[in-house]
Amino acid sequence: MSGGRIATIAFKELRQISRDPATLGTLLLVPLFLLVMFGFAISLDITHIPLAVLDRDQTETSRAYIDSFLHSEFFDLKTVMQSETDIDRLLDEGRALVALVVPRGFGSDVLRGRKTGIQAIVDGSNGNTAATAMGYVQAVTADWSQRAFVRSLQRAGITGMRSTVDFRPRVLFNPELRSANFLVPGLIVLILIMTAVMSTATSIVREKERGTMEQLTVSPVQPLELIIGKTVPYLLIGLVAAGAILGASRLLFGVTIKGSWLDLGLVTLVFLIGCLALGVLISTLSDSQQVAFLISVLLTLLPVFILSGFVFPFRNMPGIIQAVSYVLPGRYYLSALRSIMLKGAGFWACREQVGALLLFAAATAGGSVIRLRRRAR
Repeated sequence: MSGGRIATIAFKELRQISRDPATLGTLLLVPLFLLVMFGFAISLDITHIPLAVLDRDQTETSRAYIDSFLHSEFFDLKTVMQSETDIDRLLDEGRALVALVVPRGFGSDVLRGRKTGIQAIVDGSNGNTAATAMGYVQAVTADWSQRAFVRSLQRAGITGMRSTVDFRPRVLFNPELRSANFLVPGLIVLILIMTAVMSTATSIVREKERGTMEQLTVSPVQPLELIIGKTVPYLLIGLVAAGAILGASRLLFGVTIKGSWLDLGLVTLVFLIGCLALGVLISTLSDSQQVAFLISVLLTLLPVFILSGFVFPFRNMPGIIQAVSYVLPGRYYLSALRSIMLKGAGFWACREQVGALLLFAAATAGGSVIRLRRRAR
């Protein structure tokens, strides 16, 4: 293998990229555009739930209970209902997601320490949102009920009563439970794999369409040298794009990197090598840029979005689907990325993910070399 021939091919590719500002702009600006679009559009945080209230008690106690829902960003009071007939209409029209009904006698029961009930009717058309809303209602009610119970004991002259369980949860790595800290690493994986695979896939197919691929195959250049020379420029561009995405994530979404930048760079380098080799393999199977683009989208967008753990956890997937995810590089890079960015883990802690990415890169690069050698014969 000749370093001079590799450098010549890489320099030729760089010149071709520099002569096509649209391609260079696409490789650098489109990832940032996708980050902004996906980052602001996708959120797992459920807040400002539209709330409708029917207060049949109309006492100071019932109003205090209703006000407890409005002291956070989780609920927004949209409608004060006059009768139960309004509930179905508001839920059907989407003007309310939760309808809260406070019964008559609620205030007197609470003041006397008697057990009382609250009815919460939730729109279940979106199961995840409905379950979250029910959890919020239960949490707010439990907190208010506990404080009301303590006040009733104090009025009865009983003091010093304390709960037997002092529950103090502590959330590690993402104390604020911000969905951006969870989603942005997945967006980085999605954007990098799409741009890396598509860039090399369409680049080599472009050589076929122009008729220059045959000249390269009959030249002294070996298939492995051609692959390395073609991918090095896009590897450099991919690293620049990765740095830009991480910087934009910090500025736009406040996602910081708790681990080492060096460890993150090394893992990203291994991941990009595998993605670029996959793009080369796709190019050997395609005869036009349109076909290469379509295959690249099918092998990157949907698998990363669905099967990498980006949004949907693996434990909820059927066994056969979990088995398929083991061959996807995005799964391992996302796991390593979250460990380094959120947990501050080191390179050694991600050794299994890095090993899987190296194996993937070797397999795709080997398949590309075999395919190019067959075309050269």
